[in-house]
Amino acid sequence: MTTDRREALTALATGGLALAVQPVATAAAAAQPAGAEALPAPLPERPALDPIPPLPAAVPPGRPGDFDFLTGEWRIENWRRLADGSWDAFPAEASVTAILEGRISIEELRIPARDFAGMGLRLLDVERSVWSDHWVNARSGVVGVPGQEGGFSVGAGIFTSRETVDGREMIYAGIWDLIGPDSCRWRQAWSDDGGTTWTQVWIMHWHRRVA
Repeated sequence: MTTDRREALTALATGGLALAVQPVATAAAAAQPAGAEALPAPLPERPALDPIPPLPAAVPPGRPGDFDFLTGEWRIENWRRLADGSWDAFPAEASVTAILEGRISIEELRIPARDFAGMGLRLLDVERSVWSDHWVNARSGVVGVPGQEGGFSVGAGIFTSRETVDGREMIYAGIWDLIGPDSCRWRQAWSDDGGTTWTQVWIMHWHRRVA
């Protein structure tokens, strides 16, 4: 895992940001005008922890448009695992644009509840047919390299990076799944036993905003 990607996983805890859980919905929800997008209900304290899918033996070939499902405006339900094993739940929003005929997907992530923002940058290496997923923290403006590499197969996108820590190989994975026309899920997890067991540390449920 690159320094910037590790920073992305810990920035909310180490950047001097408020960590108290803030409800997604407020009393103003009852005052929403007719036809307006309903505010989401308060988040559960813990997310559902579905198993991490097996890592593919080889990276599935990437194609232009693989990330087109993400293009648009989104509201996001987040759960981030804290050091004591509890979960911090908070809302976010994102705007995603595809350029160069779907070879690049650019995500602007905004988390006002934690005074945090950043950019997800997904790039298709056309010659290798491999996607790489990079993170840019708004506080630094630096692209994290190398990115997590991967692709999509059987309805899920799996992107991984590896790092040796204290003599043990760590695998870090970002997983896109539950992909539909108006929703999807992203999860971040790590494994120190070759992918046999995983610790999930960040879960995001994406819901497309009503026009």
